[in-house]
Amino acid sequence: MKWMRLVQLSLALALPVSAAIAQAQATKRSKPSDTSFAAMQNRGKKAMGVDQYTSTHKFDATPTGGRIELQRDTIDAAGVAQIRAHMREIAKSFAAGDFTTPGFVHMQDVPGTKVMRAKRSSIRYEPRDLPGGGEVVITTKDSAAVAAIHEFIAFQRGEHHAGGMDGMKHKP
Repeated sequence: MKWMRLVQLSLALALPVSAAIAQAQATKRSKPSDTSFAAMQNRGKKAMGVDQYTSTHKFDATPTGGRIELQRDTIDAAGVAQIRAHMREIAKSFAAGDFTTPGFVHMQDVPGTKVMRAKRSSIRYEPRDLPGGGEVVITTKDSAAVAAIHEFIAFQRGEHHAGGMDGMKHKP
């Protein structure tokens, strides 16, 4: 009989925990009620061609620049192809000093882009394919450009409520 009470007690404790975990996972994927965030996500969908709520952004600051990653959350060949094309276009635009896409998505001049535009000849933007999408790796040897890239990356991470790395410290 003791084992039966232990099983009952275990179930009584496990069910609320399971429900809380399920609720937390559902909340993560639900659309935030913040209308400015929702508007930004909608502009992002227009600019990037994929639903921002079913894709994951990461913005990493690195010692030599940074990295922008976008991947689909589910298997979606068309979405993956769209992301890869977008990353190639972003790399080309940024290399030319054109930051109109992030300006459109955020409806403002994005921090760091003024310096990135001025120092464009010393910054390299390399698009790469990833299994669920793509990334743009940003590198430079210019310390002022690195600082501007870090400013850009930090702004993007915060605005998109995204994960990534700040230097070498992981941010969920």
